[in-house]
Amino acid sequence: MPRRGPLRPAPFASRSGALHPGAWWLWALGLGTAASRTTNPLLLALLIAVAGYVVAARRTSAPWARSYGAFVRLGLVVLGIRLLFAVVLGSPIPGSHVLLTLPEAPLPDWAQGVRIGGRVTAEGLVFAAYDGLKLATLLICVGAANALASPFRLLKSLPGALYEVGVAVVVAMTFAPQLIADIGRLRAARRLRGRPDKGLRGLLQVGLPVLEGALERSVALAAAMDARGFGRTTPVSAALRRTTGALTLGGLILVCAGTYGLLTADGSGYAPPLLGAGVAAVLAGLRLGGRRSPRTRYRPDVWGARAWLVAGSGAAVAAAMIWAGSAYTEALRPGVVPLVAPELPLWTAAGILLGLLPALVAPVPPPAQRPGRTPEPEAEPPAADGAAPRRDRLRPAPAAPHTPEQPPGAEEFT
Repeated sequence: MPRRGPLRPAPFASRSGALHPGAWWLWALGLGTAASRTTNPLLLALLIAVAGYVVAARRTSAPWARSYGAFVRLGLVVLGIRLLFAVVLGSPIPGSHVLLTLPEAPLPDWAQGVRIGGRVTAEGLVFAAYDGLKLATLLICVGAANALASPFRLLKSLPGALYEVGVAVVVAMTFAPQLIADIGRLRAARRLRGRPDKGLRGLLQVGLPVLEGALERSVALAAAMDARGFGRTTPVSAALRRTTGALTLGGLILVCAGTYGLLTADGSGYAPPLLGAGVAAVLAGLRLGGRRSPRTRYRPDVWGARAWLVAGSGAAVAAAMIWAGSAYTEALRPGVVPLVAPELPLWTAAGILLGLLPALVAPVPPPAQRPGRTPEPEAEPPAADGAAPRRDRLRPAPAAPHTPEQPPGAEEFT
């Protein structure tokens, strides 16, 4: 009997069955929305763990997938800078637990409210750590979207009205992954040549080739875009242009008003209708604006059931955190004066764990595309007569016969 393989809740990713890149961005934006509404370090750490697990389970070996580690390090740097500012410049949070006292520099009268040095309190450091961890979590969520979604496929999925803007955004998003890939390639080349690749000297010697490669790619990209007719539009009527502009601008204003209402405590009544009307107006404006730049898509990405599940998991995490803002206000924003230990609301934590759904339903990268793995060689079938399998592939190629122009033994001096 043939041995059955392990059950996979998701199939292997293929060109026709790959997940839509917009679903990854909606999932990451849902996690980021949840992170923006709390300063609880336990909940923020849980969001980081959810994003990291999904990235580890579903990222590939593509160049943009390597940017997640850079975003994590950037988040740690942001956290360190926030703590350093709290130590050197002080904190507006009053505190009674003094950890150390730095020498304070005298400042003029016009710099009232600003100080350099002085007392460093535990309350001020904890408040700065909460704020820094919140910003670091937002950066890590954006890094997860960069590592999972292909920027080129995302550009192809944009409507025609946003094509030019999308090109600029995609080029900006791919700058960091390409920069990291170039630095890694050049450092590996310097190590193979026995040259130092660490420290200030190695950084300076690697920076010039990286800059040269970025300029060459920019020129090549500009030439390719010009050859493909980038920026050329189709003439449309003036009435259609005015209607498109009015719908887009009015929709964006309604979206801003609805978003502001969601972020405030008193806007829960009028915010959802404004946000829905604004999104509908913006979509209608984009649909009309797409007539100015007709584009065709070769093998477009399909938004299927798995894309709905991935995007819905991010929306569920954001909705759970918004609901918890009214039910567990003190737990989402633990106080620092006086210092209290942060609590973990179980229902909110369960809502955050819904963000793990993409690790189960998103297509699994094939073994050849997983980071750090190479596909195993296929086993050669046995011969029909029962003889041992042929090993011709392992034998070296036969040497070329000697010609009169090349006497025997001449290849030793080549």
